[in-house]
Amino acid sequence: MFNIVLVEPEIPANTGNVARTCAVTNCNLHLVKPLGFSINDKHLKRAGLDYWNLLNVQLYENLEDFFLKNSGIEFYLVTTKGNNSYTDKNYRPGSYFLFGKETKGLPEKLLFNYPDKCIKIPMLNNKSARSLNLSNSVAIVTYEALRQIGFPNMK
Repeated sequence: MFNIVLVEPEIPANTGNVARTCAVTNCNLHLVKPLGFSINDKHLKRAGLDYWNLLNVQLYENLEDFFLKNSGIEFYLVTTKGNNSYTDKNYRPGSYFLFGKETKGLPEKLLFNYPDKCIKIPMLNNKSARSLNLSNSVAIVTYEALRQIGFPNMK
């Protein structure tokens, strides 16, 4: 369906929750190292509960490895620094959505090199409201993409 890419995720519970969202939406999960936890982390497994058998998870050594193994893909960079709302784009099955680490987001160089690929979730214009939780952001963008294609194979 769609591809969710977590670049250097730091919090196991967030990644576990994202894994659960991927499982119930038939999305692939891509994890780009370094990870802030072990794949065997009990908090990661607990958050994903018994959904791990429904997942297709790919692991990459770094962002360069990810792009080398996934050349020519349609991708979007989900960032608070984007100019386009996530609802302004038309998504196709197979699209990749990249989300950055909880403390820093995606690398600035990546955002600079692909400004037309940057999308954001609108939020309150207040410096104290920096960003949404990673797993919430993944769910919001994933369900918009699914809505656009009519929620195939979902009840």
